[in-house]
Amino acid sequence: MKKFIIIFLLFISFFAKAQDKIGITEKDYQNSGVEMADKMRSEGKIYVLVSIIGIVLGGILVYVIQTDRKISGLEKKYNN
Repeated sequence: MKKFIIIFLLFISFFAKAQDKIGITEKDYQNSGVEMADKMRSEGKIYVLVSIIGIVLGGILVYVIQTDRKISGLEKKYNN
């Protein structure tokens, strides 16, 4: 039964498409602006986004450092 399900899902995946291809034009190569970033920068929201990303990455860094210290302490106890 598992083999049948795997073969069925594989067969379906051959026909699945994420999206249709869109042709690239000369206008696309000359486009250097990012509309979303320009709009967020003009409204001042880009700084909120950057600060939230910084807070999340800082939290992950603190978590990793604390976990490393705990593991180091356990290693010292185990070796003694």
